[in-house]
Amino acid sequence: MPPSLPATINIREPRWDQSTFQGRAKHFFMVTDPRNLLLSGATLEEARRVVEDYRAGTVQPGLTEDQLWRAKYIYDSAFHPDTGEKMILVGRMSAQVPMNMTITGCMLTFYRTTPAVLFWQWVNQSFNAVVNYTNRSGDAPITPSQLGTAYVSATTGAVVTALGLKSLTKHLPAIISRYVPFAAVAAANCINIPLMRQRELKLGIPVTDENGNRVGESTAAAQKAIFQVVVSRIGMAAPAMAIPPVIMNMLEKRAFLKRYPYLNAPLQVGLVGLCLVFATPLCCALFPQKSSMPVSSLEPEVQDQIRKKDPRLETVYFNKGL
Repeated sequence: MPPSLPATINIREPRWDQSTFQGRAKHFFMVTDPRNLLLSGATLEEARRVVEDYRAGTVQPGLTEDQLWRAKYIYDSAFHPDTGEKMILVGRMSAQVPMNMTITGCMLTFYRTTPAVLFWQWVNQSFNAVVNYTNRSGDAPITPSQLGTAYVSATTGAVVTALGLKSLTKHLPAIISRYVPFAAVAAANCINIPLMRQRELKLGIPVTDENGNRVGESTAAAQKAIFQVVVSRIGMAAPAMAIPPVIMNMLEKRAFLKRYPYLNAPLQVGLVGLCLVFATPLCCALFPQKSSMPVSSLEPEVQDQIRKKDPRLETVYFNKGL
């Protein structure tokens, strides 16, 4: 009979070293694996039970270390790290590749007419709103009015950017027009994410010591977290929206696509999907999920609050969101 698994493995942290880009990349390749979407509700609940039992000090008989880590990553893919609630299916990071490859592929294919631009920017921002809400940092609720404001503002920003650039690039080479959707997506990310997480900017997000003990809430930490997420999201979109247009521009000049124009959209979606399979986890890995900042960089009142609790604490940690 194999020896019982020790109860000392820290599954609150990722399996790989998060101080290195390679370790973070391995972690996010697991978190964004689209196959996690196919797992049944029973499998998710079993993973939750294994993880929660282990955290409580109960080791199930026969449980191996690999099985424990597998359960941990299934749990992380479906349940919010701060609230523990099951996340909306299309808002999970494992849905990023299949959802974004479809939406982005269509944005890059149907960019020539104003109705098409309006429709696909609306679809994209609707999806982004769900993702940003689902992967928010902290455990504070967001009101329906805040959700609505963020959604309308981001959608308006994306559409105005797309239509404005579309009119400006009307007389430029076709390859330039193909990059209008990327500019619109980048602008919308700069609007959508801060607005969807505006409560964090007003009230702060939880900050902890290295052992996970909550020591306060900080708006400075929220600003850093949101900035990192915006950079990661724009980086995620860049390869998928920059590389396929060059390839498609060349292919459309050849006889093959002229003969079979209906293959344009599937080819575009496939190229975008290929880029996203790698860009999504690698750009998520640009910054540690458990980000940190010196206590001296926090707001004065938060610094005072922390020094009363632990005068020797120099660094705090927080979940940056995704």
